[in-house]
Amino acid sequence: MKSSKQRRKEILQKRRTRPASALRDDTRAIDPTPHNWVPVNAELLAPNNSYGAPDFVQRGYYVDRLFRCVDCGKEEVWTGTQQKWWYEVAKGFAYSTAVRCRVCRRKKREQSAESRRVHLEGIQRKKQARKKSGMEKSS
Repeated sequence: MKSSKQRRKEILQKRRTRPASALRDDTRAIDPTPHNWVPVNAELLAPNNSYGAPDFVQRGYYVDRLFRCVDCGKEEVWTGTQQKWWYEVAKGFAYSTAVRCRVCRRKKREQSAESRRVHLEGIQRKKQARKKSGMEKSS
């Protein structure tokens, strides 16, 4: 077993023998604002009872965000334009993010509509049955 002092000495030696290409910093000075940024209009956001502003408000623009769909597991991009619509037009909660891809969202919407339709049909059938049983009793 080596001591910490010996280990540090080995690490320093490895660093000294690295090729020059590995030492070169490839992080070039890049403009921090992306080219496809979408500006935030904070006045259009829905009010929230929070102590701080969301990160996109502080930054001043929406950035494309990667997310993985919770239903199918496909990786998708939530674009700045979609975020602007969600937060400013649809008045979505400022700390929410996309969790489903377009296809799965459409399926979920259709599934909800179908279950709502079945539920309302059941209520109608119940009302019809009550009317019939009420008419038979009064006759």
